[in-house]
Amino acid sequence: MDRRNFLQKATLAGSATGILPSILLNKETEPARDKVRIGFIGVGLRGRNHLQQALFRPDVEVNAICDIDSNSVKGALDLVKKAGKKEPAVYSKGDEDFLNMVKRDDLDAILIATPWQWHVPMAIAAMKAGKYAAVEVSATVTLQESWDLVDTFEKTGSHCMILENVCYRRDVMAILKMIREGMFGEMTYAHCGYQHDLRGIKFNNGTSNEGTGVEFGEKGFSEAKWRTQHSVDRNGDIYPTHGLGPVAHWMNINRGNKFNYLTSTATKPLGLHKYVVDHGGKDHPNAKVNFKLGDVVTTVIQCHNGENIVIIHDTNSPRPYSLGFRAQGTEGIWMNDGHTIYLEDVSPKKHEAEPDAPYLKKYDHPLWTKYEKEAENAGHGGIDYFVFRGFIEAVKRKVAPPIDVYDAAVWSAISPLSELSIARGSSPVEIPDFTRGKWKTNKPIFGLNDEF
Repeated sequence: MDRRNFLQKATLAGSATGILPSILLNKETEPARDKVRIGFIGVGLRGRNHLQQALFRPDVEVNAICDIDSNSVKGALDLVKKAGKKEPAVYSKGDEDFLNMVKRDDLDAILIATPWQWHVPMAIAAMKAGKYAAVEVSATVTLQESWDLVDTFEKTGSHCMILENVCYRRDVMAILKMIREGMFGEMTYAHCGYQHDLRGIKFNNGTSNEGTGVEFGEKGFSEAKWRTQHSVDRNGDIYPTHGLGPVAHWMNINRGNKFNYLTSTATKPLGLHKYVVDHGGKDHPNAKVNFKLGDVVTTVIQCHNGENIVIIHDTNSPRPYSLGFRAQGTEGIWMNDGHTIYLEDVSPKKHEAEPDAPYLKKYDHPLWTKYEKEAENAGHGGIDYFVFRGFIEAVKRKVAPPIDVYDAAVWSAISPLSELSIARGSSPVEIPDFTRGKWKTNKPIFGLNDEF
């Protein structure tokens, strides 16, 4: 795929028109949309998760889909037919056909669920066409891409939301509510990460993700076609946002606080090679691949207001799933692993943690109490409902999304910056201020009430 040529064409397509994006032409006095007309770029497994959410909603109309994989297109059209909705237009004529889709005048928004390296050129094309863009995680791969997203938003006024569903996880939203109510005192530290055994995703037999086979690349199935190559080429925290997104909200990043700098370290890379040998034999061609990604990558971020954040990336090891959340302040601590909490002068026994369940219930976020029923059938324990709803509500109301382009830029930028730190012997690396100083006066926008 010629991604660079792709991006150049997207830029030319945006600059060729003399018409201002429709978002800029909308006046605050105009009524909100009753229905959102949406197009999907990428309708593989993850894209179809979002498509299902769209088909459930009476206020969403799916008018177009784009994917170069015929099986993915068929799967998407089957979902539409099963839902009894009209068949969307299909764009599947090569890598650049999405550029034709975003020009449609019957689309208000574009949702992108493609391999990471395509996120930014596709989002930029959508934004230049005057559409709201929603992009799966991570939003960007390089530091320049983070700046490109921000610059495009500031030039066009077209919003971009990173679809970080973990921000809506019920427990982390309850903790957000507790933090805002001062239950932990002043925040000093947070711990998070992405600790998930992905060996059965990075490798498979070429036909399914059932945990058999050691193929990747052209011989792989689904994410193994493209995701595994990042583990070959890169050494850093290449997937930070699931853990960092919620913590950024806890710490008011981009809204009264910011990331200053980070340091990263990586262990030796053993896990993927061992998996190939154990499941495919020492003579399998992939046993000769030199995987660069360390099995455990640890990143420490220093925040402007004095807090520290530790992020762990571990996808090459045999282990149970955990995002490792911990919220710590001057008056207490919550630890997701073990489901415990301790609040000074509140917990019944001094220096002894107690179960967190009663607190999570008491401080349940109003979004969850209001929409629990609607979220029952959504993926990832309901959080897919909330992140999709947040995007749709922003488009309907013609306002900024609850997770905005600046969040997308800085959360995703941790990946290339961690790679740079490791390459420099774990030296400190400055984290850019993508808000260009607006963090000093910006107010929190995420999870303020039961709106979105």
